[in-house]
Amino acid sequence: MTLFDRTPVRRVTVRGASMAPALSGGDVVLATRGKPKPGDVVLVTWPSRPGQLSVKRAIRPAGYLWHVEGDFTEASTDSRYLGPAHVHAVIRWRLWPRPGRIQPRRSA
Repeated sequence: MTLFDRTPVRRVTVRGASMAPALSGGDVVLATRGKPKPGDVVLVTWPSRPGQLSVKRAIRPAGYLWHVEGDFTEASTDSRYLGPAHVHAVIRWRLWPRPGRIQPRRSA
């Protein structure tokens, strides 16, 4: 069974500061199935930590996986340390405390 077997949408509470300033600990976001693009905020797991869900920024594809990083790199354990991650969903909306669209970060 996968994260989205029963529903194409999942509500997720962000923990920690790794995605600041885009997201903060305690923010509630909406994760939906979808194909990520570089710059999108995504819900991931790592092969070495399959039970740990993390919210990170998609940087670039790495085969069938993705290189992902936190926006606040000093507070982020991400692909720089754990290698490429499985992307399960794309996060486009914050539900709480400041509802609104989460903008992807695109390179110039």
